[in-house]
Amino acid sequence: MTRRYFGTDGIRGTVGQPPITADFALRLGHSVGQVLRRALGPSGGRPATVLIGKDTRISGYMLESALEAGFASAGVNVLLTGPLPTPGVAYLTRALRLDLGVVISASHNAYPDNGIKFFSARGEKLPDAWELDVEAALAQAPEWVDSARLGRARRVSDAQGRYVEFCKSTVSGELTLKGLKLVVDAAHGAAYQVAPAVFHELGAEVVSIGCSPNGTNINDGVGATAPQALVAAVKEHGADYGVALDGDADRLQLVDADGRLYNGDELVYLLAMDRRAQGEAVPGVVGTLMTNMAVELALAGQGMELVRAKVGDRYVLEELVRRGWLLGGESSGHLLALDKHSTGDGIVSALQVLQAVQRRGQSLARQLAEVKLFPQTMVNVRLAEGSDWTRNTVLAREIDAVRQELGRHGRVLIRASGTEPVLRVMVEAPDAAVSRAQAERLAALARA
Repeated sequence: MTRRYFGTDGIRGTVGQPPITADFALRLGHSVGQVLRRALGPSGGRPATVLIGKDTRISGYMLESALEAGFASAGVNVLLTGPLPTPGVAYLTRALRLDLGVVISASHNAYPDNGIKFFSARGEKLPDAWELDVEAALAQAPEWVDSARLGRARRVSDAQGRYVEFCKSTVSGELTLKGLKLVVDAAHGAAYQVAPAVFHELGAEVVSIGCSPNGTNINDGVGATAPQALVAAVKEHGADYGVALDGDADRLQLVDADGRLYNGDELVYLLAMDRRAQGEAVPGVVGTLMTNMAVELALAGQGMELVRAKVGDRYVLEELVRRGWLLGGESSGHLLALDKHSTGDGIVSALQVLQAVQRRGQSLARQLAEVKLFPQTMVNVRLAEGSDWTRNTVLAREIDAVRQELGRHGRVLIRASGTEPVLRVMVEAPDAAVSRAQAERLAALARA
């Protein structure tokens, strides 16, 4: 069975257009409630309980109410946190011993979009099989419970404070950020209150930007997907570092005092090296198909393996669990340290990086001096309806030829987009001109 509603990170789309409508959210809450009750089985009369958090989009009110009604109609209790980062929902779901976590967010998208994603009782992304069960339930008639068994709802008044304390607990008790000046950019999103609080309570002088949400300005010119605002603010305020999160605060971009931006590939390498310096065993790191080859070579030089998963932090997580490893991430800034949290967390990742800087006594630039990222050129080729690029034999031969020319000093990645009729052609090489020329060469053949 193919998934109709779920994508790589839950269900997402434009508000007011299926499936991001109030009536669908009600049906979804009811269907998830049915799946949850069946999975729990007889529980001595204890109703299932779910936690719902959201970012700052104006549409969050509508979707929250609809989901709450859907869960209640299936006999499931609901706890509401209000605005809270996605990793905060994952943490509280686990800490409060709840049955499911729900996040209303479209992450880094602009405010006209929204989405709904789920976490297990362990605070982990749920597998494809669970999503297929939910889609099957959506196709079935509802099973309304009688009035005596309807679910109840209440607010969790201290959700943000609990999450702030959790974030602080993920670093050494000896870590202090006193003497550091930080710019914190929360993208006018879910972390607009908690992110400045975490860094301030650890001693930093905090300059906040992107912390004034109005329901329609999330990710608008600020945050991890628009780091130029952070670079400018770091320079303006003479800050030591800048931390940018996205709308739901599960990804991180970091800037140093010189305005240099560090992506997720560099930061996961830094964390691996810091763990190794502390005497921990780090057999390898999980990246994705897009992880920069320079990081792979740098890790190999240190005796650590890079394993590539499909694009998406859920696939990085699955590979980490399968191998029993702890560190992984994406270049976009989704970083995973499974001994600190069960999911990607922008605030926790930033604290891990700042801790590495402090205890090694070297700047980020110094610690990453040996990692020279290869230029990557990505060309999107719009495919004609019904076309099958895998049958393009001329393109296949040219891909092989380019790979032979690049040898061990470059990569070719061709993949179809999962969300639109587009073929993504990526070539990576030490020389930007070579990368660009080879990518255009392959893209031209893909269009033919």
